[in-house]
Amino acid sequence: MTSENIKAAITSGQTALGVEFGSTTIKAVLTTQDGTTIASGSYDWTNSFQDGLWTYALPNVWAGLQVAYGQLKTAVQAEYGVTITKINSMGFSAMMHGYLVFDADNEQLVPFRTWRNAITADAARELTQLFAFNIPQRWSIAHLYQAILNQETHVKNIAYMTTLAGYVHWQLTGEKVLGIGDASGMFPIDETTGDYDQAMLDRFNQLKPVQQYQWQLTDILPQPLKAGTPAGTLTEKGALLLDPTGDLQPGTRLAPPEGDAGTGMVATNSVNKRTGNISVGTSIFSMIVLEKPLAHVYSNIDIVTTPTGLPVAMVHANNSASDINAWAKLFAEFAQKIGHDLSTKDLYQVLFDAALTDATPDAGGLSGYGYYSGENITGVPEGRPLLVRQPDAIFSVGNLMRLHIFSAFGAIKIGMRLLADEDVLTDNIVAQGGVFKTPVVAQKLLAAALNTNVTVMQNAGEGGPWGMAILALYAANNDTTVSLADFLAKQIFADSVAETLSPDPVDVAGFETFMTRYINGLEIEMAAIKALPSQGKKE
Repeated sequence: MTSENIKAAITSGQTALGVEFGSTTIKAVLTTQDGTTIASGSYDWTNSFQDGLWTYALPNVWAGLQVAYGQLKTAVQAEYGVTITKINSMGFSAMMHGYLVFDADNEQLVPFRTWRNAITADAARELTQLFAFNIPQRWSIAHLYQAILNQETHVKNIAYMTTLAGYVHWQLTGEKVLGIGDASGMFPIDETTGDYDQAMLDRFNQLKPVQQYQWQLTDILPQPLKAGTPAGTLTEKGALLLDPTGDLQPGTRLAPPEGDAGTGMVATNSVNKRTGNISVGTSIFSMIVLEKPLAHVYSNIDIVTTPTGLPVAMVHANNSASDINAWAKLFAEFAQKIGHDLSTKDLYQVLFDAALTDATPDAGGLSGYGYYSGENITGVPEGRPLLVRQPDAIFSVGNLMRLHIFSAFGAIKIGMRLLADEDVLTDNIVAQGGVFKTPVVAQKLLAAALNTNVTVMQNAGEGGPWGMAILALYAANNDTTVSLADFLAKQIFADSVAETLSPDPVDVAGFETFMTRYINGLEIEMAAIKALPSQGKKE
C-alpha cells in the first residue's frame, strides 16, 4: 500500500486500532484494513507491591493509554501530515485474570489484584474439587471466593467484577461485556452454549459461604461475546478518555475486549484445532487448541478458549523473561561506565549470541530462577530471583545468558510434559514476544526446551496489540459467514513471512540436564523465601 493510500485511509477513518495493556508496556497499534501497521505508540509501566499485593493503580491505566495513543497520533501526523479524527474499529486487550470489583455507584472497592498474586490457594483448591475442573489461583473466581473465605467486608457491595480489558472497554463504551477468551479466565465456559457453565454457576451459588450475599454470580460477571460480535461503540466520554484533545470522534465500533492469550492466538494465526502458540514476556504461556477434552484435571493446565470459544489447553507460568532483562540492564550499565553506549538491539544481540556461540549445552552447570513473584507451576509462593552455581561450574557470559533463557522456559516445560503425556498434538508452535526480536537465539533454545519445531513470524515483536487490531478488523467485517480462522488465513496471513527452526539434539540434551538441576534446586528457592522475608507490607 502506497503512502498516499495510507494517508487516504487515515483521513477517511478506514483504519483499526488495537491496544494491549501488558505487564510492562501499554502499546497501541494502528493498521490499515489489510492489517498493515501504520503507526504505534507505547507507555512503560510496572506493577507495584503494596500491602503484600501486586497491583496497578487505575489512574495509571488512563495516563498510560493517553500517552500510548498520543505517541501513535503524533507519529501519524509526522509521517502522513494527517490528524486522526475517525477510526473504523478498535479493540482493547490486557493481562487476563485478576480481580477488579466495583459497587453499584461504579466505585472501585479494593485495589486491582493482578494475576501475579498467588494468594488464593485455598479457594482455588476448593473450587477445583467442586467443579472437577482446574481453577488456578490467577482466575477471577478464585480471587472472589478467597475474599469470601477471608470474610472481606467489601464483598457484600460488589455489583460488577471484570478484568482489566473489560474495565477499559466498559469505561469507553458503557458495555459490561468481555471477549469469550478473556471471560474463560474468569469462570469456566460451556463450549456448547458459549456462556459460563451453568452447572458450575449453580454449584458456586449454592456454597454456604456465598449464600450470605444478595447477588448471584451471573449478576456481577460480564457477558461473554465471541469474536466478531458487536460489542458497543465509542461514546463521547470514551473518545475523550482515549484522546483528551477532542480530535477523535465518537462512534467507532468496538470488538469484544480480549485477554492477552486470545490476542496472542490471533497474532500467531493459531485459532484452529491442532495449532499452538507460546507467548514470552514477564509471564509465559502456551496455548494448544484441543481436538478432544483432556482425560484428567491438571493443576498446571488451564482450560480456556480461543476468541471464538474453542477449548484450549493453556500452560501458564508467572515468571519468564524479567531476569533476562534485569541482567541485560546490568551489562548495559557496566558498558556505560567504561564509556560504551550500546543500543538495546546491539546489547541483546551480543548477549544472546554468546548463549549460542560461547556456552556449553547445559549452561555450564549453572542454575537459577527468574522468580519475581510466586510460581504456580512449581508451587513456589513468593519470588526470589536467584543465580546458583557450584564451584566447578563454567561461569561465563555465554553460559550465564543460556541459563537465563533456559530458566525463562523452565516452569512451562513442566506443564508441557503433561500435555505430551495426554497425546495433545500440535503441528507446530508459533512463538511471539520481545525475546524473539533478536533473531534465532531464543527461538533455537525454545525449540530445544520443547523438543518441537518453533516458528517465529515477521511480526513477532508486534504481538498482542496488533492481534487486537486484527480482532477489531474482524468485528467490522460485514461478511458474518466468514470464520475467524478463514479471515486470518485468507486476508491477514496469506503472504506472511515466517521462519521455522527444528530442535538440535545437542541442545535438547543440554536442556534436559539443566531441567534436572532446575527441579532439584527448587528447595533452594524455598529456603531463600524463608531466609529473606518479603519487605512488602502485609495487611
